[in-house]
Parts: sequence; C-alpha cells; structure tokens
Amino acid sequence: MVLEATMICIDNSEWMRNGDYTPSRFQAQADAVNLICGAKTQTNPENTVGILTMAGRGVRVLATPTSDLGKILGCMHGLEMGGEINIAAALQVAQLALKHRQNKHQQQRIIVFAGSPVNYDKKVLETIGKKLKKNSVALDIIDFGEEDDGKPEKLEALLAAVNNNGHSHMVHVSPGPNALSDVLLSSPVFTGDGEGGSDFAVAAAAGSASGFDFGVDPNLDPELALALRVSLEEERARQEAAARRAAEEASRQEKDEEPLSNTEDATTAKHVDIADPEENNNASDEMDDENPEEAQAMSIDISGSDLSVGDAEMTLEITEDRELILALEMSMQGGEEDHQSAAESLVSKVLKDQAAVSSILASLPGVDPDDPSVQEILASLRSHFDKKNEDDPPSEDD
Repeated sequence: MVLEATMICIDNSEWMRNGDYTPSRFQAQADAVNLICGAKTQTNPENTVGILTMAGRGVRVLATPTSDLGKILGCMHGLEMGGEINIAAALQVAQLALKHRQNKHQQQRIIVFAGSPVNYDKKVLETIGKKLKKNSVALDIIDFGEEDDGKPEKLEALLAAVNNNGHSHMVHVSPGPNALSDVLLSSPVFTGDGEGGSDFAVAAAAGSASGFDFGVDPNLDPELALALRVSLEEERARQEAAARRAAEEASRQEKDEEPLSNTEDATTAKHVDIADPEENNNASDEMDDENPEEAQAMSIDISGSDLSVGDAEMTLEITEDRELILALEMSMQGGEEDHQSAAESLVSKVLKDQAAVSSILASLPGVDPDDPSVQEILASLRSHFDKKNEDDPPSEDD
C-alpha cells in the first residue's frame, strides 16, 4: 500500500453552475472528491488528504493534509462559486502545503479538477510542471467541462513536464449519462501505479454492481452504510407523517363543508331581497292587492318623508282644485232650476244690449246684423224674455 499525502484542487468558478453533468458540474465534482478522499484514507490509515479552492475569493486552503475524513468532507459544504480558476497559483500553494506535511515519508500528489478554461500559456504551465517534477510531486489532472481556447493542449503540456516514470495521469471526462465519480472509478486516479487505491476502487465498483443499498458495501464502510440507511428511514417517516396530515386535513375540510353549506343557504334566503329586485316588486304588488289601505298608508308615509318644498306646493294646489270642483258639482246637483232661470235672465240682459248683440253677430261669418230676418228674430226673442220676466218675480240672485 502506498503512503501518500494528497492535495485536491477544487474548481469553484462560475462555469461550475452549468448542468451538463448530473446534477451540475460542481455537485458532480463534489461527489468525486468525496469518493477520492474515502479511497485515499481507507487504502492506508496513515494517508492524509487536503483541500483547496482555485477560484472565488482566490486560492484558499480549506483543509491541510489530514486523515480525519469528517473534517475533509465538512469543508466542502457552503463553498462560494465565482470568478475564474488560477491554476498556476493553486499548484504552487498545494506544493507548499505538501512540503510542510508531518510525515516526510509520504509521497506527494496533487489532484486537479479543471472544469473551466485555463488562462495561462503553455510555457508558464511547463515551468510549473518542471518545478513539481524537481520536488518529486505527482500530478493527476481531471479534465471535464469546457474545452475551448486550447485547454486540452495546455494541460497535456503541463502533464508532460511533471510526469516522471508514469506516476502522473490525466483523465478526460465528457458530458454524458454516467456520473463523474463512476467514470473515475476505473481511471488511474483510483488504480494508481498498480496498488494505490486499487482495492477501494474494486470494492466500490463491486458494491455498485452487486446491488448494495446506495452503492455502498456495508462490509467495506459500515458506518457510512448505517448513516445512509438511517437517513432513508427518517425520510420515509417524514413522508408518511406528511401523508397522514394531508388525509386528516382533507377529512376535516369535508366535515366543515356541510354546516358551511347550511349557513350559505340561510344567508342566501336572508339577502334574497337584495339579490332579486323583481321578486321584491312582485311581492309588494301582492301586498297592495291584499291590503290596499295599508299599502296606501305606507305609500303616503314614504312619499311624505321624501317630498320637497315644490312637491308640497303642488299638492296644495291639487287639493284646492279638488275642493272647487266638488263645490261646483254640489251646486249643479242642488239647483238645476236656479241655474236655468239665471241663464235665461242673462240671455235677456244680453239681448237688451244692442251694441253687444251687434258685435256678436258681426263676428259670426256670413251673418249680416242689418238683415231684416235677423232683426225680426232678435225682436221676437226680446219680446219672449220680456214677457217671461214680467210673469216671474225677481229672485235674490237677480
């Protein structure tokens, strides 16, 4: 078993937000990093692994080389993404961290995840690679994601400068249905030079192919298998509880709908006058037919409350006219004979007035006041009314 100290350089640039790798570039990279850390620490108890980022707020060492797997995995949570990777500075910082390792017998290795464009010339990368080779540092490059601007050629030049007797490797992973970690299981990153990581890679591949829960062999990593099983049971319990609550709420709503419908019927009956004015008018007409006196009194009260000053004056005039008409009718019914005698006396007075009779006859079309026949008729009428007036005594009205 190889005794190694490994530094893993993580790409946390803006390009890691892309979804061409399942579920995203960054998440696929994180799964592969977790798998590599587990492989390195389990192949040899004295192996150590460190983590650093190449983008964001600059090159940062998240964890120096350590054998505590929980510390290594914990530093991967909550990473910020942004900017571009600085692969040259990241390699120099990783080499410096490996130089200060506690166990000087450990071999030095750097694993670089390059998922975004590389903005350095080949000569700069070759210079860095020669420096790594001089200090006996092995390099594994995982090329995925962007392939523009001659990125593969630059990485190949870096690998050629650092490679010594085939201890450095490079893996190209294209987008596809297979996860990034599944592709790396059969790559030299796990198998190494023939021993390093080969046992873990074979066990992991066998576990995923043999149908173990979550792809983890309980014999190989019982704690991880137990933790995954417990989390699965908790999720099932949570889903069952949510389903029960949904069923209880549905039944409770069904029970509440029945009294609610009764309340709605009562409210509808209460406000039927507002909802249907035509029915209200029909009801008022029926009430007028049944109780005309009450309807008239109500109409008088309503109209009286809303009358203006002009309406009051009109009502007064109508009342006076009605009284005058009533008095005339009573006088006509009470004394038709008196009216007849008064009319006859009025006609006699008019006949005596020669000027009035002449003007009346002149106003009539086709009548000549000086015609002898007309004069004869007027004379007969005067003699008739004079004789009648002599026979009848004068009345109080005359």
